[in-house]
Amino acid sequence: MRCCYDRYVHSIDHCGDSMILSKIVVRYADKRLQKGVTINFSPDRETFHLGPPQLANADQLKIVRIADLKAIFFVKDFDGNPYFEETRSFDPGKAVFGRKVKVVFQDGELLVGSTTSYRRDRPGFFVIPADPDSNIERCFVVVRATKEVAFI
Repeated sequence: MRCCYDRYVHSIDHCGDSMILSKIVVRYADKRLQKGVTINFSPDRETFHLGPPQLANADQLKIVRIADLKAIFFVKDFDGNPYFEETRSFDPGKAVFGRKVKVVFQDGELLVGSTTSYRRDRPGFFVIPADPDSNIERCFVVVRATKEVAFI
């Protein structure tokens, strides 16, 4: 595991002396949920490493298979606001980057946002939520965990 950690730590951007960590919430297809950080997620790879929120060393890393997931939520913070009600509509006064999309997951969860990368023949794609105040910065949707994907 240490060799994997060393290999990707040297290939990422650095900000001063600290690594740039993405805060993520991993939702598995079997309904499990994990919060942590990653520095090597790529939509073109089958796996990535997940560490606890305060990643200290390589021994804390876990390999996650994208095929086991429903989605990966890249978040602003791990707690969010439990009272926040996300809107599922776009602000008519603001331009949308990409195409507007509605995603219905197998478990019934609905995600509305925009995408520039949806293709049915790929394992997944990114969605930026319609609500700019969402705690979710972007979401990697695993196609096999969806019931419906429709442009709106």
